[in-house]
Amino acid sequence: MSATFPLIPRRRVLGLPFGGLHSARRGLGSDVASSRPYEPGDDVDRIDWNASARLSLARGSEEFVVREHFAEEAPRVVVLCDRRPSMSIFPDETPWLRKPDALGQAIDVIGASAVAARGLLGYLDEADGETYWHPPRSQHDLGSVGAGRPFSAPEDTVERGLRHLARQRRDLPAGTFVFVVSDFLAEPARNEWLWALERRWEIVPVVVQDPTWEQSFPDVAGAVVPLADPATGRVQLVRVSSAEAARRRAVNEERLRELLHRLRALDLDPVLVSSHDHRDVVLSFLTWADQRLFTRGRA
Repeated sequence: MSATFPLIPRRRVLGLPFGGLHSARRGLGSDVASSRPYEPGDDVDRIDWNASARLSLARGSEEFVVREHFAEEAPRVVVLCDRRPSMSIFPDETPWLRKPDALGQAIDVIGASAVAARGLLGYLDEADGETYWHPPRSQHDLGSVGAGRPFSAPEDTVERGLRHLARQRRDLPAGTFVFVVSDFLAEPARNEWLWALERRWEIVPVVVQDPTWEQSFPDVAGAVVPLADPATGRVQLVRVSSAEAARRRAVNEERLRELLHRLRALDLDPVLVSSHDHRDVVLSFLTWADQRLFTRGRA
């Protein structure tokens, strides 16, 4: 069974029996939201007898106080999966991050964590330029839903996906967790993020990048390096000078810093996945959860 991490929302929603979250609306549940005077037709079992006795004593008359609770609901979790060609690198025989494996590990961990929280799971990708959408209405296996999907999505796939989700108002209420799994080498525009944030979702960017070639660049001065075009698979041999390697390293490192800065400036807490090893992927999500708890505790 896959290891899990806690779904930590920014708002007060930690729940108990049915699902791991509870709603802002009133309803059946175990956590008290407020109290109010008894009204005809109220369930007698909801009367707070201790509070009623204190109020009756203070007023010198029979008064009854009814407890209202937060409604407990199953959390909804959706994975928006980037399946552009750049998410299909690197091949199994290389020592670097195998993106398809890292992608699969991230989806498995998210799915297992949602099931552990008694959540409802959804999945979306834009492979082949067409929407592949499973609404969060059951605890299905996300791995089986996305298995075998091609890496042929268009460059604006994340933007397209966010727009599609924004139209699913009935299936994606406020508080829905939306994990956007991508390398973000084709990053959505700021307005696209803002439009999605207006839905009051818990949006979590999961940044999947190779630490050697995408987050940085190795010192391969004088070596002949095979560079592949992800879209076509065509490999070209390139000799990289020391100055070019240093320039690429600076550009890649700055690109990652700026990406994380922009996401955090939008109040989006990213998960950085730099390995396809299962334990490392779980650790990345656990680190995210710890940071969420720390940030929320200071708010």
